[in-house]
Amino acid sequence: MANPSPYRSLPSERRVALVTHAIKSSREARAGYVARMVARGGGFRPATLQSWPVDRLAKEVVRLNAESPQDELDLLHLLFVELEPAVQITFLDAAGVKHENGRMAEELEPPYADADAVRRAAALVRERHGDDGVRYLRTLARYSADGWPGIEDVVRELQD
Repeated sequence: MANPSPYRSLPSERRVALVTHAIKSSREARAGYVARMVARGGGFRPATLQSWPVDRLAKEVVRLNAESPQDELDLLHLLFVELEPAVQITFLDAAGVKHENGRMAEELEPPYADADAVRRAAALVRERHGDDGVRYLRTLARYSADGWPGIEDVVRELQD
């Protein structure tokens, strides 16, 4: 069986918390999840789903795996940059990349660091953050490999 995406490797309770946060902070997010659930069939009506409390809707979104690949990326960004930036801060500090509380400047261009810096940063992230650190590294390899030379090799070595 293939490895789940970094997002799908999160425990369901954590995915529910992320979806809940996204729905509470964006009407567009709520509307998108409702539309995808209705499109899947199963008898859901838009008005019914819109009337559900946020926590109930989020649980159903996660139960049905109604998150799109773009949702997964957005939710991982929410996790690692907005809600729990400690892993990203560790990585960026160790790689020598300028940031403010885990947020990189918009004007930075990939690659953000060289392969040696990426390898050093990855080792520190694994050491300090365990499974969450590995998930973060898998996220970089999947969605931003061009910015982090060697990250795919690092992740591949973790799976061996």
